[in-house]
Amino acid sequence: MKARNWKKEKIEIVTLGCSKNLVDSEVILTQLNGQGLNAKHESGEQNPDTVIINTCGFIESAKEESIDTILTYSKAKEQGLVNRVFVTGCLSHRYKDELREQIPEIDEWFGTAEVPKLLREFKIDYKKELLGERMVTGTNHYAYLKISEGCDRPCSFCAIPLMRGKHRSFPIEDLVLQAESLARKGTRELLLIAQDSTYYGLDIYKKRNLAELLRNLSDVNGIDWIRLHYAFPHGFPEDILEVMNERPNICNYIDIPLQHASTNVLKKMRRGSTLDSTRALLERIRTNVPGIGIRTTLMVGHPGEGEQEFQELCDFVKEQKFHRLGVFTYSDEEGTYGGENFKDEIPQKIKDERADAVMGIQEEISLERNEALVGKEMRVLVDSFEQESYFGRTEFDSPEVDNEVIISAGDKHLRVGDFTNVVITEAQPFDLIAKVKS
Repeated sequence: MKARNWKKEKIEIVTLGCSKNLVDSEVILTQLNGQGLNAKHESGEQNPDTVIINTCGFIESAKEESIDTILTYSKAKEQGLVNRVFVTGCLSHRYKDELREQIPEIDEWFGTAEVPKLLREFKIDYKKELLGERMVTGTNHYAYLKISEGCDRPCSFCAIPLMRGKHRSFPIEDLVLQAESLARKGTRELLLIAQDSTYYGLDIYKKRNLAELLRNLSDVNGIDWIRLHYAFPHGFPEDILEVMNERPNICNYIDIPLQHASTNVLKKMRRGSTLDSTRALLERIRTNVPGIGIRTTLMVGHPGEGEQEFQELCDFVKEQKFHRLGVFTYSDEEGTYGGENFKDEIPQKIKDERADAVMGIQEEISLERNEALVGKEMRVLVDSFEQESYFGRTEFDSPEVDNEVIISAGDKHLRVGDFTNVVITEAQPFDLIAKVKS
């Protein structure tokens, strides 16, 4: 009698939005594969049996992308190309009831904290012992490490607390366990992420404990770079600057989203900071860690941003000369303080023009900074190889959002995931050209 040939169900995970969502998808991927299922992340394979869509709901454009993706797979299910479609993530968490009514073809909707419930659809339970076995999507020489979930900040424009809930720090021992597992699999760089990384520890340790977390992570063998993202400026724990100086594998880099410079706008944003306090904090950071690369994110078009406030922002960008900078425009989010209390009266055209103007200033600053590096030797982590060139990053650059170093291959063979020393030969506004040091 022949044994029955069981075909393993093919599961495809699709991730939309930020790196925090990517980590959530990697957790789901690890749980599924760690319990014998056949799950892949954005593999591009045709006709998977089940699709899990991890959505983003942060701003309007992200919502639209999530809805479009859901509708695409809903149609694929109607055509018999997919058996089941599950939706999770921020958009699903926030609009679950409305979406269930509008798109009934979707099999089930899950919130941001409902991974165990999602797993039960596959007849498995969440296993905490798989925490140290996390699978990394794509390249594995760098990995995002989420140190907390949710946010307690009252920012006027932000719907994250509505979708992710209150701030919840993850224990140091669990994060070290993840870091050790990642290092064993070849991860050289950890990118620490959270909604607010500088709030870390207040809930479980009753103090801001980011400095201790950094020390513990820097002790993990095999981790060469640790990079800190999303440091909220108000209540910034300055003891982390001492750790940066103490530990060579903690990058002299910090991503600190300031959002604005005008005190009037910051007050409307409910950020808890002023122009003067922001200037003073940046000065202390640069004094304590000379040469540190500071990345920031700014928002234009928030209610209350008149021409004077926008000019204050432009003057601030010129004055501070940030290493890296990103800009996005305000959108009215229902349920937020801003959405309930302010009128979004600045036309999108004006918002876009202001965003372009700020990035135009930053382009000049970035080119000036890059030109100063020509002829200098720098240590670079090699990320990829394409069309006879290697692409890498310096200590001052995070993947996908910051500058790249383009290295001509020539007769040199470099290995993706390794560090190499290069000499900068040419500067572009947002990239560097280099050759391998002979």
